[in-house]
Amino acid sequence: MIYRRIVKRLIDIVLSLVAIILLSPVLAVLAILVRIKLGSPVIFRQQRPGYQGRIFGLMKFRTMTDERDDNGELLPDEVRLTDFGKKLRSTSLDELPEFINILKGDMSFVGPRPLLVQYLPLYNEEQAHRHDVLPGLTGWAQVNGRNAISWEQKFEYDVWYTRNISFLLDLKIVFMTVGSVLKRSGISSETSATMEFFTGTPAEDRNDE
Repeated sequence: MIYRRIVKRLIDIVLSLVAIILLSPVLAVLAILVRIKLGSPVIFRQQRPGYQGRIFGLMKFRTMTDERDDNGELLPDEVRLTDFGKKLRSTSLDELPEFINILKGDMSFVGPRPLLVQYLPLYNEEQAHRHDVLPGLTGWAQVNGRNAISWEQKFEYDVWYTRNISFLLDLKIVFMTVGSVLKRSGISSETSATMEFFTGTPAEDRNDE
């Protein structure tokens, strides 16, 4: 309990501050490249639910263009995701601005990934427990398939993590994350350039009854 409430947060503050300072040259170079190749804004900001569903502004480097069809609707992800954007995602370099979210207390280094606000009413009672902790830069679901597993599997991993948090587990996830990034595994689902939208778990598959 002490680790979950105090030590984990202290580690997040120290490590995120050190990371921002040490990686500032890398962040500056990436910002320039994003500006040249994708234009403005360099930072992609999106509202995401965090601890207990509270909304915060997630920051990432932009990886997609703003191309739209004749009706003004954004084109599919696979069309707007450029080769440069794919490289940023495959190396997870697009996630680096999230160190600022961690320093602010919106996120932790390890925890369930913050998803879209529109998913909040779609979670069943069990899945909603993924918001019992701060969302993370990486998490148990990330190192066990990332976008290559189903939503239901992902949420099972997320909820399991919230109930088994420990320093050793977080350390294990960090090391597994390094391996996943080097292998560039699980970046996309089998049918999408990123991940299909979550539309809810069918009633017959729910475990909250």
